[in-house]
Amino acid sequence: MSDTPEHIVIVGAGAAGLMAARALARAGKRVTILEARDRCGGRIHPLSAAEFGYPADAGAEFVHGEAPVTRALAREAGLMVRTIGGAQWSFDGTTFSRENPRDPHDAALHAAVKDLTDDLTVADFLRRHFAGPDHARLRHAVERVVEGYDAADPERASTLALRDEWMNEGHQAQARIDGGYGALIDFLTAACRESGVAIHLGAVVTAIEENGSKAVVRCAGGALQICDRVILTVPLPLLREIALPAAVRAKAAAADDIGFGSVIKILLRFTRPWWRERREDFSDMLFLLSDETIPVWWTRYPDQHPVLTGWFGGPRTAELSHLEPQGLIDAGISSLAAIFSIPREEIARGVMAAAATNWAHEPFARGAYSWATPRTRAAQQRLARADGLVLLSGEALYRGRDMGTVEAALSSGAETAGLILRG
Repeated sequence: MSDTPEHIVIVGAGAAGLMAARALARAGKRVTILEARDRCGGRIHPLSAAEFGYPADAGAEFVHGEAPVTRALAREAGLMVRTIGGAQWSFDGTTFSRENPRDPHDAALHAAVKDLTDDLTVADFLRRHFAGPDHARLRHAVERVVEGYDAADPERASTLALRDEWMNEGHQAQARIDGGYGALIDFLTAACRESGVAIHLGAVVTAIEENGSKAVVRCAGGALQICDRVILTVPLPLLREIALPAAVRAKAAAADDIGFGSVIKILLRFTRPWWRERREDFSDMLFLLSDETIPVWWTRYPDQHPVLTGWFGGPRTAELSHLEPQGLIDAGISSLAAIFSIPREEIARGVMAAAATNWAHEPFARGAYSWATPRTRAAQQRLARADGLVLLSGEALYRGRDMGTVEAALSSGAETAGLILRG
């Protein structure tokens, strides 16, 4: 028997890739990570604390719900995970309200989904149970949440997958990590390197081949790695851009049954928190929903940083696909001007720092995160099988209710490492 440790190549240095790498390296495997970007983290993308006054996030920001893997890793890293509260406001084009537009219809919605057994798309569910003008407000509110929060298409999104979210709305804790998700990535990256993981940045994988019992991973520019196993942790759209062995390509086709959503995220730092100055009851505002071009905004509450974050998710983000970052920032300022009835020039004058990311344009992501269709669970089972030399991992393959989150990515990475270690 050879004393040479098994060599695992991991494609992608996001949360899933780093989590898998650390576990495998600690178990004595030789691990190499190939990352296309010039940084680790993937869709976790920290911004300059000097610019925004705190470690801001252009990508993932919130810790949703219990998130046991995320919280355990944060404790290990010595990072505090702080639960956040605050009020949610809505703007209907005329007035502000703390009432969720769906509230008057929640009892009927809960009754309709409570005993649902056959999955169907959200759009079909609404057409079946809430057709007609009397339910127009409810349909609009549900579609807005599905598109905005889940970055999903109501015509494809699974009703059963969203049922818990609807039934428990307002009861799932939201939290942030002190130092942002970037601090968690820094900890994982350092732990990987300390365990002997080789991390190659700027390594764009173009092809994976099987040569007998070995795998060959080819990168742009001609560099290659010969290894025993490969773990692909890239976002779903990128699977189509890597040449794969026929069997892996056939398996990867199941990814078409998993939704993958786009998100535009805009951060604006102001000289002062003018929204709190205009209305005293906005002092504890966390979220603000509207039907403006950039429809969702949130504050740093309970922190007092004068920063507003704009969010636009789902298929309608294609309407702004022609805009560069400055154009998105301008759209965000115009949206705030319309919501608060303030001249946009006045808002623009108060901006100290700004950043905008259309994740659909990010070449090594092509979107933000995954969501479930009625056929997703079967697709995940097929994709996560540990057959052959190439394994797939990532937030889109996590079969728990946290699919599409950092928790899902970390959990999937750990599970994939476990499959290899168990043989």
